[in-house]
Amino acid sequence: MNHPSWYLALTVGLVLATALLAGRIARILHLPSVTAYLLAGLALGPNSPLLEIIEWCAERFGYSLSLAGWHLSEEHLVFLEPVGDFAIALVLLSMGCHFPLSHCRRIIRRLIPLSIGELATTMILVTGGMWLLGIMRCDTGLSWQAAVLFGALALATAPATTILVLKEGRSSGPLTEFTAGLVVLNNLASIVIFELLFVLVHATRGAENSIAAEYLELTGNLLIAILLGLAAGLVTSYFCGIVLPTRWLVLLTAVIAPLMGMCELLHVPYLLTFLTMGITVSSTSDLADEINAALDRLTGLLCVVFFVIHGAAMDLKKLWVAGSIGVAYIILRCTGKYCGIYFLANAHRDGPLVKRWLGTSLISQAGAAIALAGIAIERDPQLGELLQNIILGTVVFFEIVGPIMVRTAVLQAGEVPVASAIFHTTNSPFDQLRSMKFRIMQSFGINPLQGNPADQLDVKRVMRRNVKALIASAPFDEVLDHIEHCHDNTYPVVSANNELIGIIRYPDVRDVIFEPTLKMLVDAQDLAAPVKKVLKQDETLGEAWRLLKDSRDDCVPVVTTETPHHYVGIVRQRDLLRILNHEVRH
Repeated sequence: MNHPSWYLALTVGLVLATALLAGRIARILHLPSVTAYLLAGLALGPNSPLLEIIEWCAERFGYSLSLAGWHLSEEHLVFLEPVGDFAIALVLLSMGCHFPLSHCRRIIRRLIPLSIGELATTMILVTGGMWLLGIMRCDTGLSWQAAVLFGALALATAPATTILVLKEGRSSGPLTEFTAGLVVLNNLASIVIFELLFVLVHATRGAENSIAAEYLELTGNLLIAILLGLAAGLVTSYFCGIVLPTRWLVLLTAVIAPLMGMCELLHVPYLLTFLTMGITVSSTSDLADEINAALDRLTGLLCVVFFVIHGAAMDLKKLWVAGSIGVAYIILRCTGKYCGIYFLANAHRDGPLVKRWLGTSLISQAGAAIALAGIAIERDPQLGELLQNIILGTVVFFEIVGPIMVRTAVLQAGEVPVASAIFHTTNSPFDQLRSMKFRIMQSFGINPLQGNPADQLDVKRVMRRNVKALIASAPFDEVLDHIEHCHDNTYPVVSANNELIGIIRYPDVRDVIFEPTLKMLVDAQDLAAPVKKVLKQDETLGEAWRLLKDSRDDCVPVVTTETPHHYVGIVRQRDLLRILNHEVRH
């Protein structure tokens, strides 16, 4: 069905608005935004169970409700697919930009043993487990050829999903570094091993093509992919050095778009092409960090669209159809990823947290495995259909659970700053409504205060009494919980008898790495700085302004006039500015 252009515009608006809302909810629930976008797409997609549930509920209450057409159509998913492909290319390019050759040489000695152990364990467990399942249950259709190919597919880890969760959390450390490196090696290994094994499997099923010829073609495709990426990286590095930074996005798009087309035309693995391009840029340009920052401005928007349409393409029914084969594949793959790292990692050299959590950060699986299963269908429809059905069914699990496991891993490894570990905002919905109300009243010439000049008003007039202070003995996790639910950047700390003893500033702690072990070792008093500026209850707003106008704090504590000074509330800078702004205008 052909829809008018305005219908597509509404679809794009619906996708972005739903993703924005889902991302906000995810932050509140401490979930990765990627998971929220996938679930939002699943809810909007043509295979969404949500619309069926709503229709069923309406019918149970005696209402006839038809929601046909209230979802993303297949036509629009196809139309938006190039946007998703472009987003993956940007993510792969950005990933490569973080691995200059000098960096690769530094970590490759530790990555290779870990990668070999993880890949070998996963391959053996998945292949052996699926083969045994085929022997025990003849109705599954699992031959040894299918089991071997399932083992190769299990090696791949979703690069876009994994890397974007790491970038969202601003994580840094050994676990993050190893995860990014293993994602690259896993996908390259999966592509090469699958192609090599499929040639052998195809030969055992009576294929006419020469094995040597197919291996030669595979080698040629890999070399072409590397050469394309190398050339594109050199072009990007050169022209970014002579083109204004404001035109870098135009330049990058002009290079990436035709490069994607060439990969498609020549049937070469774009994963290798764009990784090579990124590594080349980071190794040949002094502006690699700036180029990567320019990419991030575009990647953020495109990846939202990518994950929503990716979620819309998922079908929960296929997970059910996958049945025992799908369950076995999920269990065997997860076990292989975890055990392969756990038993090969050295707790002394790599760190106990890396040993424990690295395997769980490699669970996500999507694009590469789906693409390889699609290639299998083209070459051998009967065998390829079995592979694709299981991969499409299990990807629902891996793509929803995988991002959560990545976030959990880097959090538990202590590689995420406080600002990314918690959800903190400086303006509540009610504060925003109150601010809008003040602005509207001022626009119509109405005095919101209806009182005396601001500098003569008592601080009680704008003091917030319901702002709870932190007890000095409060543990670190309670401090974080307080910061998360408070919309200020300054937090009073009081003694057991409510005497003000210090303040904690959000800018001072937001970049502190969230260490789970800190929960029992650090309390509020350890984080508090001495109080240099306070207001007494009987002082005026003029005095409050003199304290806050040159301060980096967004609020100032208010204490009792009598000594010892007990905490009673705060005066916020934004509340004060509204009043002073009104007084200046009138």
